[in-house]
Amino acid sequence: MKLAMIGFGQAGGKIVDKFLEYDERTGSGIVRSAVAVNTAKADLLGLERVPEDNRVLIGQARVKGHGVGADNELGAEIAEEDIDEVQGAIDNIPVHEVDAFLIVAGLGGGTGSGGSPVLAKHLKRIYTEPVYGMGVLPGGDEGGIYTLNAARSFQTFVREVDNLLVFDNDAWRKSGESVQGGYDEINDEIVKRFGILFGAGEVEQGGAVAESVVDSSEIINTLAGGGVSTVGYAAEEVEPEEGGGGLLSRFKGDDTDDGMDTANTTNRITSLVRKAALGRLTLPCEIDGAERALLVLSGPPKHLNRKGIERGRKWLEEQTGSMEVRGGDYPVPESGYVASVILLSGVHNVPRIKELQQVAIEAQDNIDEIRQESKANLEELVEDDDDELDPLF
Repeated sequence: MKLAMIGFGQAGGKIVDKFLEYDERTGSGIVRSAVAVNTAKADLLGLERVPEDNRVLIGQARVKGHGVGADNELGAEIAEEDIDEVQGAIDNIPVHEVDAFLIVAGLGGGTGSGGSPVLAKHLKRIYTEPVYGMGVLPGGDEGGIYTLNAARSFQTFVREVDNLLVFDNDAWRKSGESVQGGYDEINDEIVKRFGILFGAGEVEQGGAVAESVVDSSEIINTLAGGGVSTVGYAAEEVEPEEGGGGLLSRFKGDDTDDGMDTANTTNRITSLVRKAALGRLTLPCEIDGAERALLVLSGPPKHLNRKGIERGRKWLEEQTGSMEVRGGDYPVPESGYVASVILLSGVHNVPRIKELQQVAIEAQDNIDEIRQESKANLEELVEDDDDELDPLF
């Protein structure tokens, strides 16, 4: 699947940079064009792979390249005011060569959480291609203002895009891990999962053709109907063919296998499907009730098995209760892994979102109180009891 990716804000730009690195490393060709938008000049300079001509600094008249802090209302205002500058970079994208737009943003800060819904609304007004969002939720330890930003941005973003793919930092941060180290690892996890998912739309990889083709239309149909999506992933290493045993003998599914090998391959693939669906999702939720699902099995062609994929797809139908469950394989000849990626679209039972909203409401009340108290304290500090000072105006 060919995407025009726009990273909005610091987190969004870094993730798009990681996707470009993934493309270089795997040759998957997912990112047809990449743009990074920010109010902070330093964040744009820190990118390594997004072309310099496609790095757009907005809000210079108001924040002079220093960012908006955590003020996502200001981020939204600046995005509205400078949307023509963003459109100027998007005009360089060969839109006829892309299947969809993907706007990537962290939802806790100011620029990305405020500006990404504005851009989504703008793109949907102009283009016929689907406009998807990828939103990263902040960790619970990042503070009330970030939670409040995320809750408000989430509510707006999901309304403006054709589907919102969500990654929850809280589910992935490790205790004792440095903030920077944690984010680097999280970005790797994001790109690994979504890279395989979007890469599945490219039927041919190094001359290998999928047995059961998953093309871009399957991904688009799964994301159709809007709502929120989450992605599951599970992988197992496979040994070189010369080894002649171990995981290879269990996975291998070509015509030379006897019945036992084929059965083992089918069972192992089914097991991977279950691990992907019931393990750690990008946004933890109950899979029952998901409106649509897509299963992609990736790995060396000899390690993939049509029967296993079909069995995994039927299991997903039973677990989700959905009649729209698609499935197929994504052959990657040089891969040392067999991986199962599951896209669950239109999920509803998401405790984290309810929790986020509740914490945000409390944070909003507290912030209003703090602001009022701060204003009173300032007035008390600068008050001139004897009225001896004249104000400037």
